[in-house]
This record gives sequence, C-alpha cells and structure tokens, in this order.
Amino acid sequence: MTQRMHEIARTIVDLQAKLDREIEHRRRALGVRVHDRLVEFERGIVIEQRKLKTSVRAFFARSSFGAVISAPVIYSMLLPLLLLDIWISFYQAICFRAYGIARVERRDYIAFDRGRLAYLNWVEALNCAYCAYANGVIAYAREIGSRTEQYWCPIKHALRISDPHQRYYEFLEFGDAEGYRTRLAAFRALLSADGDDSSAERGAAAGRAEAQEGTSP
Repeated sequence: MTQRMHEIARTIVDLQAKLDREIEHRRRALGVRVHDRLVEFERGIVIEQRKLKTSVRAFFARSSFGAVISAPVIYSMLLPLLLLDIWISFYQAICFRAYGIARVERRDYIAFDRGRLAYLNWVEALNCAYCAYANGVIAYAREIGSRTEQYWCPIKHALRISDPHQRYYEFLEFGDAEGYRTRLAAFRALLSADGDDSSAERGAAAGRAEAQEGTSP
C-alpha cells in the first residue's frame, strides 16, 4: 500500500472508532449499560419498555399475509446456518492450528442480547434471536475466511468488489509479483496467535475498548 492509501485506511478506522463511541453514548442516553457482556437497564426503564409491548395477537393481526406464509421459508435457513456454524468451527479448529493462525472467537460475532428488551413479545424476541444468529454466523465465517485468504492469497482483485472484509485493504496490489514473493511470509506471520495486528484490527479493537470504558460502573 502507498502512504496515501495507509492514511485513508487509518482515517476509516478512526471514523469507525468515533462511530462506535457515538453509538455507545446513545445507548447510555437510553439507559443501557454493558459490562462484561452483560446488559443492564437503569431503574424504571424496563417498566417503561413493557408499556410499549405488543401482544402476540396484535402482532400477527398487523402482519401481512405474505410475511406470515414466508416465515417457514425464512426459518428453513436455520439448518444450513447450523451446518455452516459447525463446519466452519471444525475447519478452523483443524486448519488454523496446523497453520499457526490465531483462531476466531465465536462469541465476538454471535450475541443474543435482544431478548432482554422488555418491549418485545416472544415472537419478536424469537425473530431477533434468529437474525442475531444468522448474521453472527455469517460474520464469524467471514472473519475465518478473511484470515484464510490472508494466509494463502493476500492480493487485491483487479475488479472492484463490494464491501470487502477489513483485511482486504492491507493486501498486496494486483500484479505486484515481487511483493507477493517477498512479503507473503510477513502476511502469514501477522496471523499467528501473537502477531495478528493488522491496522484495521487494531483500530477496531481500540474503538471497542474505548466504547466499553464508558460502560464500566
């Protein structure tokens, strides 16, 4: 990467950290606190939330016919998601250990905290849990895939791709043959248990750490 590209990447990371802090400030304004992955509400907030809870009967009454009949199709994705979850975990347990790659923490991507929202009925809470699991598993698999790509092929595409993973911006330029031959070992070394320190990863971690500091009692 050129110096200018490094500067732009650093700016993106800084902006993400600022966004994380603003989101945390908004949560605190709504009476939400997170400490050690436990979600807590200020006194009186839960009572106010329950006043906005919709009954299951009213929920279905407001739902369109298409939404109701398509629900089984949506939930049918649970099986392939479960298989992906199990298989990708099995994959990294075997392959990442063999390659010396730091394994991805599954708990960092899958969170079932929305069930604590008192304004959701059980159907809405179930839907939220499903969405959290589905998107969490995909994000978890994406991170495992990105580490695999960095190990074997840390090269940008010549064609533009939409929303690449955070490691992609550090990859070698398309056509940089010398860089590939001379720097592949360095890219692999960064993935070790003690050396996984890409700038994007460091910046995102720093932003999360700053946001969490504001939630400590």
